[in-house]
Amino acid sequence: MTRIFIFPGQGSQAIGMGKALADAFAPARDVFQEVDDALSQKLSRLMWEGPEADLTLTENAQPAIMAASLAVVRVLEKEMGLEVARHARFVAGHSLGEYSALCADGAFTLAETARLLKIRGTAMQSAVPVGQGGMTALIGAEFAQAEEVAREAAADGGVCVVANDNAPGQVVISGTLDALARAGEIAKAKGIKRALPLPVSAPFHSPLMRPAAERMAEELAKVAIRPLAVPVLANVTAAPAADPESVRRLLVEQVMGRVRWRESIAALRALEVDTTVEFGGKVLTGMVKRIDKDLATISLESPADLEAFGKSL
Repeated sequence: MTRIFIFPGQGSQAIGMGKALADAFAPARDVFQEVDDALSQKLSRLMWEGPEADLTLTENAQPAIMAASLAVVRVLEKEMGLEVARHARFVAGHSLGEYSALCADGAFTLAETARLLKIRGTAMQSAVPVGQGGMTALIGAEFAQAEEVAREAAADGGVCVVANDNAPGQVVISGTLDALARAGEIAKAKGIKRALPLPVSAPFHSPLMRPAAERMAEELAKVAIRPLAVPVLANVTAAPAADPESVRRLLVEQVMGRVRWRESIAALRALEVDTTVEFGGKVLTGMVKRIDKDLATISLESPADLEAFGKSL
């Protein structure tokens, strides 16, 4: 069994996330306390009690999702003998999940990761005034179709690009609201099943995120990126990266660049990976099954999930 450890992105947050792990395992409680301390914020209380509107804010959702993922990692490391270098060939994460993956991989400390994601979330949220940009999922669209829709929508002004190439039939476009509205009409005319505006208030992974990319370049320049235990499969290239300076550059590019998740998973067979293990969610596992049905998949969320996986190590 050759594994890649994968880490979910925004949209996987939910009230109660991580609570069962904190109740069951001291290492999970330690993770949530360390993140709370790093941010000078009771993020764990927000994760477990809400209100949901506050948890959904990008600046809170990003470190919260990371904390839930890293709680899984730490419990497995401290209680069940997990070693990333021994038990995984690669790591990868979807958008913010790439930071979770790099934290698990030893590139960043937990406190550094929490602070970087808080800054990233705030910078991405404030890069474009509320009400000017957004994102739309093109349900039933293939990547080439989505690119065509985005190109045609932007031809009349505004910005519209493919932001997330998640899985066959699940592509997300991002840009200015006027261009996205045109994209919805164009998609309908092309027979695409549905153009679904997403409940986000900013056009992530588009050229409109340039101010956020510049802010992250400044912040990442202040942080030492330690040697990785295993290579990360980078969002913007769908290829392995291991050099710390390359990782730093790719994280900056990632803010504006397309999340090439479908290509990343499709590349696994050539990289001799046969199993994906998702830490802290099930969303990516569903995508993996749509991309390559022959890959074995494991998702780790509950104490029972962790106990079962720990026995397999």
